[in-house]
Parts: sequence; C-alpha cells; structure tokens
Amino acid sequence: MLPRLCATLRDIAAVSLLAGAFCSGLNTAAQAEPRQTLGFGHFLNNDAIGDGQDRWQSGSYTMSWLRGPGWEDTLPAKPFEVLEYRLSGAIVAPADLHKPAAGDRRYVAKSMWSVHTPFAPRPGLEADLGLGLVWVGPSNGLSQFQDFIHKSLSISRPVAALNQLPDHVYPVVTAEVAHPIALGGAELRPFMAVRAGDESLVRVGADLAFGARERGALWLRDEVTGQRYVGVSGQQEGGTSFVIGGDIAHVFDSYYFPEADGVAFEPVRKRVRAGVTTRIGSLGVFYGATWLSEEFKGQPEGQVVGSMRFRLNF
Repeated sequence: MLPRLCATLRDIAAVSLLAGAFCSGLNTAAQAEPRQTLGFGHFLNNDAIGDGQDRWQSGSYTMSWLRGPGWEDTLPAKPFEVLEYRLSGAIVAPADLHKPAAGDRRYVAKSMWSVHTPFAPRPGLEADLGLGLVWVGPSNGLSQFQDFIHKSLSISRPVAALNQLPDHVYPVVTAEVAHPIALGGAELRPFMAVRAGDESLVRVGADLAFGARERGALWLRDEVTGQRYVGVSGQQEGGTSFVIGGDIAHVFDSYYFPEADGVAFEPVRKRVRAGVTTRIGSLGVFYGATWLSEEFKGQPEGQVVGSMRFRLNF
C-alpha cells in the first residue's frame, strides 16, 4: 500500500509541474503568430491482424491533429510552436472474453486525450513532451462499442466487460528524447521515454528506418506498439521503406492491475517491432507487427499485435 501511495504522490507532483509549464507554453503559443492545420495522422492496432487472436492488448486506434504556424520539413527549436492534439481509445482484455480464467488480467476500456509538443532543443536532438487525461471505465463507451461490433459480426460477446475496471480519470505526463543518426540512406534513432500517471515507467530503445523513406515528415510514436507514424507529410516519393526496432521498459507502477485482483504487473516489458510502407502514387499503405512481452505475472506468453495505416495525399 505504501509504495503505491508514494507512486501516486510522485505522479501528482510530476503532473502538476508539467501542467504548469504546459499552461504557460500554451498561453504563449496562443499569443504568437496565427496557427494552421499542418497534418493529420491516424494509427490502428489489432491483435486479430497480428497473431490472429483477441486478447490482452486487443485493439486500439489513435488520431492526431497537428497545428502550428507552418512546417519547414524540420522540427522547431522551441516547444509549443507545433502542437499535436491526440485522441485514442483502446481495449485491453483477458485471453478469453467469454469466460475469463482465474489469474488473467482484468478487462480495461480506456480513452485518452493529450496535447504534445515536438521540438528539437539542439541540432541532432529531438524531443516530445505530452500532457493528457486517461479515462478508464464503462462510461467512455468503448466496451459498448466492442459489444456492438462483436454482435454485428456474430462473434462471442465480450462478457468480460461486465467486470471491467470502474470509471476513473488519470492525469498523465510523457516525455521522449531521441538522437537520430544518419547511416547512409538509413537512419538509426535511439531514444529514451518516461511516463507518469496511469502507469509509471521509463523506456529505452531504438528504431532503424531504411529504404525509400519519406523525407521531411513529422513522425509520432504509437503508445501500444512503439511503431512510428506520420503526423505531417514530408516529400512524397514512391517506393518501399522498412523499419525495425525494439525497446525495454521498467515499470514502477500500473493502475491496470489493482492489488485486490491478485494479479501483479511485470516490472520489465519488452517490445520488438518491424514494419513496411509502400507508396504508389498518392496512396500509402503501412503494415507492421510488434511482439509484446508478458505484461503481468502469470501471463503464459507474449503476443503479436498487427498495425495498419492508409494515407491518401492529393
């Protein structure tokens, strides 16, 4: 009980500190030159297009709206010049949605709204700061939406949602720092990220992109898989590009595993991912697969989550 109380106090302090900085920065941005829409990004994850099952990190969808005074194919030097408004929803479930086994994780329906500011504090360094709210529970409507989809497709109804985590709102802060390294036509991007709020963790990893990469784009990172997707388009070129990457995280606390449930979270999480993007004219298609290690003690194995994104540029 004491460790969780300490973690809660630490998260509140972190959120309060960054919230103050964000409010000040947003106020400054509002008084700056007129802003415009720079781009729109979206990203879909689903276990069914990965290892073909419907369990644990079952599915999520993210939408990102980028605003700023302009885009010059590179990140601004100062924060709050470019802002990303992000809305996402996710279903996390036990392995059997109809008859959950004892010792499996509890069903979670969560949505998140956040504001991020990507920038380059100095040459060769990229950063992203985020502040948001995670809404967990049946009132956000995601479990009802999954029930509707399953009913429409004549799939077994998600009975596990009847015992989902109750309604709660968690303030969340995130930060990432990366150092892109040019390797001929490829790019290696080691990074470190932290998160405090619904889950508190620190993560380190790297991504290697090669092939006919899109130059001058603003890339964003998906929360579940770590795959990166385009928020602001760069130079449009045909061809195919590839990405491989991975990271490891140390988890200090997670409110998705209540002590009363008797299911404890794994303190170490690993992700290994790969993806391919193909562009034909104005149509771009991305497919990726990410292996996620066990997230709780007693989880019998990891899982493979599939990711997709379609882009149509005129």
